Amino acid sequence: MTLPAQHSGLSKERWATFDLNRQILMIANEMNRCTARIRAGDDEGARRCYERVLNLADLTIAVHGRRPLRRELLRWRDVAALLYLQEDDRAENHRRALEVLLRFTPEASRQIPHLL
Repeated sequence: MTLPAQHSGLSKERWATFDLNRQILMIANEMNRCTARIRAGDDEGARRCYERVLNLADLTIAVHGRRPLRRELLRWRDVAALLYLQEDDRAENHRRALEVLLRFTPEASRQIPHLL
């Protein structure tokens, strides 16, 4: 897996040192960057953000062995991949995907009022 420059030093082993809450919040941080790019009408910038989101989601899936969690993360990743491919009217689907991501953990859920 080739990681964008922002995460070039991030290995699977390093990612595994973060707990699930931190991993989800770090993915949400990238999604929040996407929000800013979408609002600015910067489709290429949004795509780059989604690339980072997908890479972090892949790392999260790789380091968690619990099948129910992996299944839900894979489903969420599919939504993020569709957002990457979507060119028009992405904002509402993006908002919903971010909300679902934040609901993965109680700690991340507390960020919903601040990010949505």
